[in-house]
Amino acid sequence: MDFQLLATAEGSNARAGLITTDHGVIETPIFMPVGTLGSVKAVHQRELRDDVKAQIILGNTYHLYLRPGIEILEKAGGLHKFNGWERPILTDSGGFQVFSLSANRKLTEEGAHFRSHIDGSKHLFTPERVVDIQRSIGADIMMALDECPPGTADFDYAKKSLRLTQRWLERGWKHFNETEGKYGYRQAFFPIVQGVVYPELRRDAARHVADLGAEGNAIGGLAVGEPVEKMYEMIEVVNEILPADRPRYLMGVGTPANILEAIDRGVDMMDCVMPTRNGRNGMLFTRHGIMNMRNKKWADDFSPLQEDGPAYVDQVYTKAYLRHLFIADEILAMQIASIHNLAFYLWLVGEARRHILAGDFKSWKTEMTECVTRRL
Repeated sequence: MDFQLLATAEGSNARAGLITTDHGVIETPIFMPVGTLGSVKAVHQRELRDDVKAQIILGNTYHLYLRPGIEILEKAGGLHKFNGWERPILTDSGGFQVFSLSANRKLTEEGAHFRSHIDGSKHLFTPERVVDIQRSIGADIMMALDECPPGTADFDYAKKSLRLTQRWLERGWKHFNETEGKYGYRQAFFPIVQGVVYPELRRDAARHVADLGAEGNAIGGLAVGEPVEKMYEMIEVVNEILPADRPRYLMGVGTPANILEAIDRGVDMMDCVMPTRNGRNGMLFTRHGIMNMRNKKWADDFSPLQEDGPAYVDQVYTKAYLRHLFIADEILAMQIASIHNLAFYLWLVGEARRHILAGDFKSWKTEMTECVTRRL
């Protein structure tokens, strides 16, 4: 994987760049739709490519490991061939799912012991095993195994957790460099910066990660219960240390406003389930604000979902029609809303990139943040 930094915005740490993988080029800043099980919920690959204009999607190591299983993925020739997505794929390590989905799990120096949320069977994720699994999945970008403590964790727990994550990282990094991919193309490995909301720990973690010289780096453990101001502070603390010539990936964030603030602070890559999850529940994000499509006010509003600017889905769909579909529990409602929201997120980061390159990102971001946080 290669990264080229093209521009930094005036009066901001916002950056525009290019990530080149063997499955294609990614223009940054970028938002990555989440395809946990190898599928972005309610969205065809064709729609991801043509309507959403996604450049890279995510898969999840924990879920893909349990189902369909590594044997099936290897027989298919990797996730790209299994799901028909020809562009880049990033996989997270599964660590967050181990800690959030498994009620019966135990962390040891060896790794994370857990029971499947599907059938209760016992499993072990070690730093080395997680690298091997992601080699088999065939992700263009893979993540290190880490512990993701809650945003409310006290300092002592946060420090103990970080030390374990760092020891796991050393092992995973070593194993990554001693192994090769299975399908004839390059794979990159991103370490993850943890440390909860404690600047001292975040700086320690960022220095440790930066010293490895990986092809990119991730910021984890945010948007997990801490105040949003603390999240922004930790991004600033970390990005003062992470190398400027490598992409920075903020994991699991967030709202349109969160994304704009993260870009302003030097983040290049983001992902979140919000556009699809909220979309399936009737929430639409637009350049003018947020709409609850179950609200009666849309019942006789025959204007298109996006009245001006880019149309994220076919303009034949009106607010009244989409509301009708949601009230009637029609599956098409979830599909339209998911495509719309994802396309809006991709439009938003694309506009951010355009304004970074044009030199007026800061003023545009201030205006756009006010727009996307309105309730319509």
